[in-house]
Amino acid sequence: MKIAMLVDRYKPYISGITNYVALNKQALEKAGHEVYVFTFGDEDYQDLETHIIRSPGIPLVDTGYFISLAYPRRVRQLLYTMDVVHVHHPFLSGSLALRYCRPRRIPLIFTNHTRYDLYTQAYLPNLPESVGETAMRAFLPVFCRAVDLVIAPSAGMAEVLVRFGVDVTVKVIPNGVDLSPFQNSVEAKNRQDYGMSSGDVLLIYVGRLGPEKNLPFLLRCFAGTAQAFDHVHLMITGDGVERQNLEALAQDLKISPKVHFTGMVAYPELPAYLAMADAFVTASVTEVHPLSVIEAMAAGLPVLGIISPGVADTIEEGLTGYLATEDMASFTAKMVRMVTVGNERRAMGARARQSAEKYQIDRTNRLMLEQYELLAAQALPARRSLRTQLRRLMDHWLELQ
Repeated sequence: MKIAMLVDRYKPYISGITNYVALNKQALEKAGHEVYVFTFGDEDYQDLETHIIRSPGIPLVDTGYFISLAYPRRVRQLLYTMDVVHVHHPFLSGSLALRYCRPRRIPLIFTNHTRYDLYTQAYLPNLPESVGETAMRAFLPVFCRAVDLVIAPSAGMAEVLVRFGVDVTVKVIPNGVDLSPFQNSVEAKNRQDYGMSSGDVLLIYVGRLGPEKNLPFLLRCFAGTAQAFDHVHLMITGDGVERQNLEALAQDLKISPKVHFTGMVAYPELPAYLAMADAFVTASVTEVHPLSVIEAMAAGLPVLGIISPGVADTIEEGLTGYLATEDMASFTAKMVRMVTVGNERRAMGARARQSAEKYQIDRTNRLMLEQYELLAAQALPARRSLRTQLRRLMDHWLELQ
């Protein structure tokens, strides 16, 4: 099969969606399929992968997004040859997919990876909270009716889509993860390099340092924990626009000696950082399928998170970690418990490693491929119709002009 992945941004930008698309592309190619990623901007970037199709775009400040309202002719002609098209961002890429693929009867799949309403609140805090949800209620139901299949990475996200007014069937297929690098035995980073001993308890966060990750809340909860226990540390692994603000907040809270900012870490090195830690912590409520949480679980770490779609679907309270409300007292209490119950923490970590198995990329990719094949087969009669054949001839004629 020829499969297109449509994304608004791709490498060198690092995100959960970027990692997901790259992993699935690799797994599908290993199974013998041709996979193309269609994206915008960074045209001078030297891709190490094949079939990365970049279209010109206007950069949107420093967000990593590029604005483009059309694909160039050469890109459109390639897109028309696809058996299925999988959209991962609904706005720019999704709109272009509808414009170019619907008239040519090319099956469209859409995975909703993001709580866009909460992203609006994080990046535009002066707007009323209702604005983001109102916008999603206006856009998502119409968009979802126009595609052939809507996928949610978690049951919680499927419920959110229904709340937004999506009235088509939503299929739940988890985003897969290559668990092997995290499950295999690796040499942990040396704690002494960060001023810690083997007897200290190290909590770790991995991810982008952006407003949507709720990291000031995490630091404030950690400050309360650190006041009670001298042997607890927090490692924040990743980089982003909020790093300077977070470092300043750690100083204001007088916890800088116990908070270690590593900056961006190369993905192959991440298992060694997780192997050094005792538990994973996240305060984000915008994740619909938290890949970093699953990777931490595969590495044998219990997880502390906030009750929200995605995170609550992944963590089992008291079995693979702890869930708290988005309340400082509640979250801090669960963090203190994570620090103090060493035997329970290790038992939860062992169960977390086992629970992560259901997210193995080979399993989830088979589920997705079944949907691709089904939709491609259903679309075949329409794509062979006289009308579609004439459209194809017209596309070919225009290409020659």
